[in-house]
Amino acid sequence: MILLSGRKVQKHVEWESGLTVLDLALKHEVDWGFACTRGTCARCRCLVTEGKEHLKEVTDAEWDRLEPEELEAGYRLACQTVIKEDGPVTITHKPYF
Repeated sequence: MILLSGRKVQKHVEWESGLTVLDLALKHEVDWGFACTRGTCARCRCLVTEGKEHLKEVTDAEWDRLEPEELEAGYRLACQTVIKEDGPVTITHKPYF
């Protein structure tokens, strides 16, 4: 089960193969900010507080846009982050602004 926390909406959603965190948020009507879906604007930046092991590896777009300290702390880009397997995952939308 995945817990997505947007600005005002929080929902538990089922894992779906191949979908990004942003895809899941939009599909389940969680209020998640974004602008580009390519990993360049970082408006979809989020913090993974549980279940990092259930995510696919950090993408090149994330390495280009996020600082190493952010990645180490658990920040990812929702448009790039794909959940690779079912398990408990907690992700909160944390844009810069």
